[in-house]
Amino acid sequence: MTAMLAVKDLQKSFGNKKVLQDVSFEVERGHIAALVGPNGAGKSTIMKSILGLIPTNGGSLSVDGQPVRINSHQALEEVGALIEYPGIYPFLTGRQHLELFADGKDKSADIDSVVHAMEMERYINVKAKSYSLGMKQKLGIAQALLNKPELVILDEPMNGLDPQAVKHLRDVIKEMAANGTTFLISSHILSELEKLADTVLILNKGVIVEQTSMQQLKDGTQTVFAIATDDDVRAKKLLTAADIALAPGDAIGILQDERGGLDSALRLLIGADIHVLAVDHVEGDLETSFLNVVNAKEVR
Repeated sequence: MTAMLAVKDLQKSFGNKKVLQDVSFEVERGHIAALVGPNGAGKSTIMKSILGLIPTNGGSLSVDGQPVRINSHQALEEVGALIEYPGIYPFLTGRQHLELFADGKDKSADIDSVVHAMEMERYINVKAKSYSLGMKQKLGIAQALLNKPELVILDEPMNGLDPQAVKHLRDVIKEMAANGTTFLISSHILSELEKLADTVLILNKGVIVEQTSMQQLKDGTQTVFAIATDDDVRAKKLLTAADIALAPGDAIGILQDERGGLDSALRLLIGADIHVLAVDHVEGDLETSFLNVVNAKEVR
């Protein structure tokens, strides 16, 4: 079966700076893929390239088997997108915005459907100049979903949304994916992606350093023990010099691995006459797994 989205050996430079380096991945129909990475890793550049908004320096892109190029956008007829911030005309109502984008046979019904799905009935006929950040974000997402696209690309879709709206958006995305819509979503809110995504693409410095399932990434979380001492600076130097695995961050976090970790750390600190004041078990989470992958596969 042809992947809904296929990216192969994608390259992009701005001047002498390489932003994307041989990026390759596929997203199957009906799957939700999370594109994650540090700021400046190239996430928005990938999304803009897929949408034919910027020229690339090499590689290929296809949507449902049809190639996408800067001068060939036919493949994008079945794609909806929200990149960065939604384009809002302050003196048009929300409904008038959607009317500009609607292209189905029954435009009015399609607009009513997406307005209901995004819970925008209360203000859809109000001019957008009075919209809050969250209301504008909902309108931008509604525009992306309006024409029942086969592929939806969303860049930071949770921006400005309150917790209730985030949960509702998550439910809408899950329902659409269950009905065959494919999603590529970039977000810094890893806890939300954890509840949504099937596939995780971890990008760092323009390179996909890991492509895995969300379940595998969660299964890879490590046990961490947080240690407090009477001299944390000296303790951390000793532990680092002894090659004891530490979690990222300023605090002392001991990663429990096949070598043990905690036992060795405690013996070393006590032997160096450093008093251990507390040891707390920290549950592994998706953020820790993400940071571990990025740090372990740092692109030089």
